[in-house]
Amino acid sequence: MNQLEISVIVSTYNAEEWLEKVLWGFEVQTYQNFELIIADDGSGPKTKSLIDDLSQKLKYPIVHVWQEDEGFQKSRILNKALKACRGNYVVMTDGDCIPRPDFLQVHYDRKKPGHFLSGGYFMLPLTTSKTIQISDITSSSCFNPSWLKENGVPSSRKNLKLTASGKLADFLNWITPTKATWNGHNASGWLSDIVEANGFDERMQYGGQDRELGERLMNKGIKGIQIRYSAICIHLDHKRGYKTPESLRKNRAIRDETIRSKSTYTPFGIRS
Repeated sequence: MNQLEISVIVSTYNAEEWLEKVLWGFEVQTYQNFELIIADDGSGPKTKSLIDDLSQKLKYPIVHVWQEDEGFQKSRILNKALKACRGNYVVMTDGDCIPRPDFLQVHYDRKKPGHFLSGGYFMLPLTTSKTIQISDITSSSCFNPSWLKENGVPSSRKNLKLTASGKLADFLNWITPTKATWNGHNASGWLSDIVEANGFDERMQYGGQDRELGERLMNKGIKGIQIRYSAICIHLDHKRGYKTPESLRKNRAIRDETIRSKSTYTPFGIRS
């Protein structure tokens, strides 16, 4: 095999049912030259058991990076995962986002020096999220609007995220009013750019810590490219007990300061 090019970072916390589905999604990627690093923010033994089991079944290499459970410390575990990367290009997503089979191929094909890629997601209701079986993932049925409609997802214009391809997807990427931001569920960039920005700000808990990294990259002149209609993952539903008004206010203040000062580096990151 050629030298490893892409490191995929998948964040997780005590969500074995969702993580298993996501890891099977990476098993059927058309792009194969990658490693997968699980950024585990303190999960219990069930998660480790699942990863150990799937490491024997799946063909791509899995690295499990774990830290003690000290509340929501996603920024800290993502920085640890970044230090474990062997590829020179990093794709980041979450353990509740199943990638479409062309997900990594799109990120690989669209990568560009001096830029990062900003992908999208298609949100599913909880009932549909639980309905999805491994066979639905390996056959790609769960990305089919007809299958989704049969399993509780109403038809809407949002289905374009699943059906658009080629020039239509490129056109939709171009006209969308949504800015190209660094999204925790679907973004990619050069490891060297992320390390130079010192990774994620570890003062930040839930609420925009991914966007803040992207804002520092943009302050450095790294431009975002919109691929929300090209690189698709389906987002499984779940509760967010770690979302608090306090963390949102704190993180908003840090982001405002990053934007105001045009900061390109955080002293609270990988090298703190």
